[in-house]
Amino acid sequence: MLPLFGRKMLINFIPKAEISAKENLEWLFILRNLMIGGESLLLLISVDFLKIPLHQDALWLTISAIGTVNLYTWIRLQTDTPVTEMEIFSQLAIDVFAITALLYLTGGATNPFTWIFLLPVILTAIILPHTYTWYMVILTTTLYTFLIPYHASLTPIEPHMMNMMAMSPEAHIMQDEEFFNFHIFGMWFGFVCSAGLVAFFALELSNTIKAGERTLAEAREKSLQDERIISLGTLAASAAHDMGTPLGTMAIIVHELKDDYSPEVHDDLHDKIHIMQEQINRCKQALSVMSASAGQLRAESGHVTILSDYLDEVITQWRSQQPGVKLNLHISPLAPLNENILAEITLTHSLINILNNAAEVTPQDEGIDLMIDPCATNENVAIQIRDYGPGIPDELMNKIGKMPIDDSNQGLGVGLFLTYSTIARLGGKINISNASPGGACISIILPLVIST
Repeated sequence: MLPLFGRKMLINFIPKAEISAKENLEWLFILRNLMIGGESLLLLISVDFLKIPLHQDALWLTISAIGTVNLYTWIRLQTDTPVTEMEIFSQLAIDVFAITALLYLTGGATNPFTWIFLLPVILTAIILPHTYTWYMVILTTTLYTFLIPYHASLTPIEPHMMNMMAMSPEAHIMQDEEFFNFHIFGMWFGFVCSAGLVAFFALELSNTIKAGERTLAEAREKSLQDERIISLGTLAASAAHDMGTPLGTMAIIVHELKDDYSPEVHDDLHDKIHIMQEQINRCKQALSVMSASAGQLRAESGHVTILSDYLDEVITQWRSQQPGVKLNLHISPLAPLNENILAEITLTHSLINILNNAAEVTPQDEGIDLMIDPCATNENVAIQIRDYGPGIPDELMNKIGKMPIDDSNQGLGVGLFLTYSTIARLGGKINISNASPGGACISIILPLVIST
């Protein structure tokens, strides 16, 4: 439990863009509460159990002053006024003066707990710019130096200063030995605390750096995927430009063939010419859509529509390409069909691409399954597309969606790579697995546009 709390605390202290100064002040408020509790406990143990006579009234007054500052900090956190770096540094400086007062009343520089001056320096180095760190170093060093000659005397630590003449040499030696043992124990305890704190902060900083490196690695991978997509887009645009002239030539030749051969004599040939004409028109239509949508933004290429209408549109477009494929449509009664979805043209192409891939590997008598189900939250819809083909080989399972697969013979190459990127860009998720009876199952989670 303690490492988890410490990790969360350190993460909030790391100076990131998303960590605000107010959040740092909140954690400073929590640390100060811990300091007040620890100081109060140490004072009670020293007086009641170790029987060390201390300046109790002055010490409790100092602790109460720290508590008053922390009460002000709590009230300050309830306001909406922005917290500045200077305000945080001022709060840390107040803590340093409070620590100085506590050490002044408990032996000054001879107190083995003077290592506590390191804590404000560490916190300043973590949550504030470097300039403030050097200011804190100067402040703590000056006050530490002040405590060397100036501090309140303690009866059990310096008894020979007040009653030196009345003590025998043997009693004087015993008092010095008692003071030395007490000081050694305090130094040992201070070392243990310092070593623990340094190890804690060093390990957590190391974990934070490693987490940042992982984030950078993921960003680099995402950047490489974007570069591949841009390259594919450039190649597609070039191919669309190069295909325009051959398609026009083919359309003219098909039209001339249709005129040269009468349908009464060459009935079979006219059927084939008709099929060629349909396929040429389909290619030309695809190129027209590509040219019209190139360079458009998401808001320009999509519109908000009801989910049921959008699914009808997708199925209708797919049916025009695969009229002979059997489609088994399963819609859950709880599916959010009346909710809105962003009907973007790239998303439509992605869904049609998945349906085409499934249709190519599925026997005609089996057909493919399209399932629409609700999600755990009402902000998403689940779409599953399952085929009854041979499934996806294990060696390709980890590559699909991360890179174009050049050696794919099952329609799982560039198209599915772009499908992954499109769904991820829209805030959705896609998962591919092999079904137990056979075939592949593609699960897609798409975000809905929830009206407020």
